[in-house]
Amino acid sequence: MRFVGPRALIDLAALGHNLEVARRHAPRSRLWAVIKADAYGHGMEQAAAALAAADGFAVARVEEALRLRAAGVEHPILVLNGALSAEETAAAWEARLNLAVHQAAQADWLAALPRSAAVADHPLRVWLKVDTGMHRLGLEPAEVPRLQARLADCPVVAPDPGLMTHLANADEPTDPLSALQCQRLRALARPGQALNIGNSAGILACPATRADGVRPGIMLYGGSPFGDRGAAALDLRPVMTLKTQVSATHVYRAGERIGYGGTFVCPEDTPVGVAATGYGDGYPRHAPTGTPVLVKGQRVTLIGRVSMDSITLDLRPCPEARPGDEVILWGPALPVEEIAQAAGTISYDLLCGVSPRVRRETVHRPEPS
Repeated sequence: MRFVGPRALIDLAALGHNLEVARRHAPRSRLWAVIKADAYGHGMEQAAAALAAADGFAVARVEEALRLRAAGVEHPILVLNGALSAEETAAAWEARLNLAVHQAAQADWLAALPRSAAVADHPLRVWLKVDTGMHRLGLEPAEVPRLQARLADCPVVAPDPGLMTHLANADEPTDPLSALQCQRLRALARPGQALNIGNSAGILACPATRADGVRPGIMLYGGSPFGDRGAAALDLRPVMTLKTQVSATHVYRAGERIGYGGTFVCPEDTPVGVAATGYGDGYPRHAPTGTPVLVKGQRVTLIGRVSMDSITLDLRPCPEARPGDEVILWGPALPVEEIAQAAGTISYDLLCGVSPRVRRETVHRPEPS
């Protein structure tokens, strides 16, 4: 049986291309490919395979890192939020992970690990996460020397932990905060100490963030981190195409109201299509009337409210559309940033929000000529 309904087509070759764009911008940096949140909704295991040329992977949680290890991934893996318990700390050591340390309790858990020859055989790599201006997770700069000294006495920790920070406003390239955050981190560094700074926006637009290590995220998936520049202008290729099909068509008379609440009123006799997707699949519920959709390659617009399993479309630009015709919700021909902007959100939210009931399928598109 061939099932129909929403599909997320994942172009693994585009992932590799986007990694090379990051490499081109930061050629002297180690690239920690960020594949947290199931690789931003693209499938973590297959993303790791497609990004094998990365120097390491970055995830948010120990559980995500252990999932990668269970899948046979042997790359260095950095847990950006660090361990959140003594048990996770022990599991991180066992799995040979890199851990961020952003609070004293995490150092306590490291120090409490059994002092044995086995521990000394593979010390755990630690990155002190410093709050240089994001004010979310991170050590105050004044705390860094004390934590460094504490970890130096911990046999489970590899010598000379690195320093890392998270950029608050790198998506605004003219904001001076990014350069200031880099200055604050470098002022704490000892000679030769590894620094890990740049995110996608920093890699693309702020040379000061291209440190020993950088962490490309949204750019790997073909999304632009900037509000004023799309992915194509940055030579990034969308990895996900979210598609479905027309499930029904009708013609409604002028004055008829469409969908819950009747928020759209037909201005004339109007062909209306129903597409098989909705907020139950991760399509944004708050996408308004006028949000673009492609039907048979032609631009039409969403009308009325998004339902759990369906959306309604104004088919006046494509009156010949019939059930079974292809509907593109976002992809190379319809940037996800455009849908995000219409819905008042960001592309990260849409990509991560595609629900598990949407089937993921890999595709292999030819290289653009």
